[in-house]
Amino acid sequence: MIDWKKKINAYSRLMRVEKPIGTYLLLWPAWWSLWIAADGKPDILLIILFGIGCFLMRSAGCVINDTADRNFDGQVERTQRRPFAQGEVTVKEALILCAILCLLAALCLLPMNRLTWIMSLPALFLALTYPFTKRFFPIPQFYLGLAYSFSIPMAFAAQTGHVPAMTWLLFVANVCWTLAYDTMYAMADKPDDLKLGNIKTSAITFGDYDMAAAMAFHVLFDILMAIAGILIHANLFFWLFFIVVIALQVHQYTQIKDKDRYKCFKMFLSNNRVGIAMFLGVFFHYIGKHYLNM
Repeated sequence: MIDWKKKINAYSRLMRVEKPIGTYLLLWPAWWSLWIAADGKPDILLIILFGIGCFLMRSAGCVINDTADRNFDGQVERTQRRPFAQGEVTVKEALILCAILCLLAALCLLPMNRLTWIMSLPALFLALTYPFTKRFFPIPQFYLGLAYSFSIPMAFAAQTGHVPAMTWLLFVANVCWTLAYDTMYAMADKPDDLKLGNIKTSAITFGDYDMAAAMAFHVLFDILMAIAGILIHANLFFWLFFIVVIALQVHQYTQIKDKDRYKCFKMFLSNNRVGIAMFLGVFFHYIGKHYLNM
């Protein structure tokens, strides 16, 4: 007889419900894009639906990722306790779970317009194919950045019915941010990935310059977001939080410069604070614009 309590626990861990960092990193750019697209007054339903959709699609991505990596996770220190590595789930179960999550995410699109539906197709394709790029693509973090950034054109499409040039500025900025934080993530796994020999990551590709590359991508993100701030005529609130973003990135540098794998992983997690600070900068910019005449 199936022990459903154990199964549900395994499915939950497969979806990383207990580790929401990926959902947050997907959500913050979607929300700051909604605020910019709506000039600070986004549709409340869209805020909720994008929140739910980010959780569902990130979960689906984790499920397909673990399915693709099922023969490797047991050999990597950080992933040895995952459900596949422990023999708690089958490939069939994982694929069914992934399909259910994608279907639920699709239901979130029903109240939205056709352009948003169209934009969701490349987002879905990228999310489900990303795990396999780690076998052949030298910088799979770039591919992940594309997947994690398609919520931005979706947000603009859902809120305004079109995709202006600002969308793609934010899109490229977010790709750079993803490259920064996921290179830190890859640095944490680098010793194990090198032993496996058939895994490709940005940390391996950049070699001794992995830390420098991560920080360079942070700088590119900052430059592009500063341009976005100028284009929206950002007020003092935006720039104060922008300084917080830079301070957080400098702190990350002080922690990862010795390339300790545990510090690298901790700094990867700390990028949630970067996302929060950037969102708050956008949020309070519009509060100041509409209610404080700033």
